[in-house]
Amino acid sequence: MNNDHHIILRVVSKMLLPVIIMFGFYTQFHGDFGPGGGFQAGIIIAVGVILYALVFGVPAAMRAVPPVFTRSLAAFGVMLFAGVGYWALLQGGNYLEYQALFHEPPGEHHGQHIGILLIELGVLCGVTGAMLTIFYAFAGRVAEIRDKDW
Repeated sequence: MNNDHHIILRVVSKMLLPVIIMFGFYTQFHGDFGPGGGFQAGIIIAVGVILYALVFGVPAAMRAVPPVFTRSLAAFGVMLFAGVGYWALLQGGNYLEYQALFHEPPGEHHGQHIGILLIELGVLCGVTGAMLTIFYAFAGRVAEIRDKDW
């Protein structure tokens, strides 16, 4: 199959992919100061990979971002999120009580900043991994009805 008729789509998507991924990371790290954060950033980054899969094919996307990596990324995100909560419990605070992370006196906010960054990073990894795993599951399945039988 000759894909020469998709050359403009391929070139434009190659130019947009880094911008999409960079915007996802901007959304991730801007979440402390305004709207945004881990969930939105995870979706944006997953959409970048999904765009790659739609333009260059699902097998190419699976080679670039393997399904075992997406599943591991989702699991890591959940473990990071839960780990921050348990870290606070082990320090004598409540689950996800950021002030307890470093035994800070009232008025100090270093634990809160680090805790939120870690939580949002966990959400980013979990959402990106889960969305790509779901996409691969649907996009990689064999159709029950062939196209000519429709």
